[in-house]
Amino acid sequence: MLSLILAATLTSAPVATEVTLPAQPAPLHGTLLTPENASAVAVILPGSGPTDRDGNSPMGVRAGTYRLLAEGLAGQGIATVRIDKRGIAQSAAAGADEAALRFTDYSTDARAWAAEAASRAGKSCAWLIGHSEGALVALKAVEGGDDKICGLILLSGAGRPAGVVLREQLENGLPEPLKTQAFAALTELEAGRTVTDTPPALAALFRPSVQPYLISWLPLDPAALMAAYDGPVFIGQGTTDIQVTTTDANALSAADPKATLKLWDGVNHLLKIAPADRATNMATYANPDLPLAPGVVEDVAGFIKAHPSR
Repeated sequence: MLSLILAATLTSAPVATEVTLPAQPAPLHGTLLTPENASAVAVILPGSGPTDRDGNSPMGVRAGTYRLLAEGLAGQGIATVRIDKRGIAQSAAAGADEAALRFTDYSTDARAWAAEAASRAGKSCAWLIGHSEGALVALKAVEGGDDKICGLILLSGAGRPAGVVLREQLENGLPEPLKTQAFAALTELEAGRTVTDTPPALAALFRPSVQPYLISWLPLDPAALMAAYDGPVFIGQGTTDIQVTTTDANALSAADPKATLKLWDGVNHLLKIAPADRATNMATYANPDLPLAPGVVEDVAGFIKAHPSR
């Protein structure tokens, strides 16, 4: 009897496969995690900055959110492809020239990953699961329609233009006169003009090589993109998220009354249980041992299963 149980366990374990997607100037890389008899497949789109396919970053984030999400969804019978976006980790060579990067590069890649994931899983389409900035990537990817994308799962995503959210984040995080200088730089970039007089302390955000990307990103309105999309959408947002707030989730929901909105009480930006206290909340970012908050995987999987692939 024990041997039969062990055999069943072994045969039901999800299979991880390295995936390479042709792209210019270099291929993109990701991991396909496939459970037996997968009912659907989804692509997990990372958030901003140097965030890799597992949801980790050299900037002190080691929470493994995307790996945990992929493993949880596999347990629910849903395959995933989690990716290193261009310029990051194994996909570094595809984004070597930062000055040439535009936001539409990410949305174009998302469409290509959806087609690749659907093909590898033997499905007609793939879901896009966008986390943080990845939610905006997902919304931009379906602009104009794409029959290889089943629908959208938007997690911890902004519902207002990036400049609005950035100003909120910088309001409490920067002293004067840096705050005034940062706001002035944002205004210029939103108008499509580069800036040359930003202080060294703001170089990480406004360095010259990243400004063309910011100019392509700042004008995008998530709510407007949401309103223009007619496919199924799930919006998931934690109430103790210190980066994106329930205001954003509600803005997305208002733009598409057909969308499903789920607010997770006591859940932070990385989809883990955390208090509102900033220091304690941030401590979870470096803790890979914390599981995803109860309900996150179940709610996402339930929505996907309720909307079978075409």
